[in-house]
Amino acid sequence: MVYKIFIAIFLAFMIYNLYRAMVVMNKNSAEQPPMSKYIGRRVICSAIIVLILLIGITTGLITPNPRPY
Repeated sequence: MVYKIFIAIFLAFMIYNLYRAMVVMNKNSAEQPPMSKYIGRRVICSAIIVLILLIGITTGLITPNPRPY
């Protein structure tokens, strides 16, 4: 259950960073941080999610769906 909570938190953080990048992209203000900062955070979050999923599957804490056939 803890794995699923971590994944949900990282997904929410990923969506937040995507939203912040959209806001920065739409505003042409010089005092805002660059959009690549938020996009980079989003990429790191997705890499962490993949690692959490792989570790969870290999240790047996997360069981994938069975094959449909």
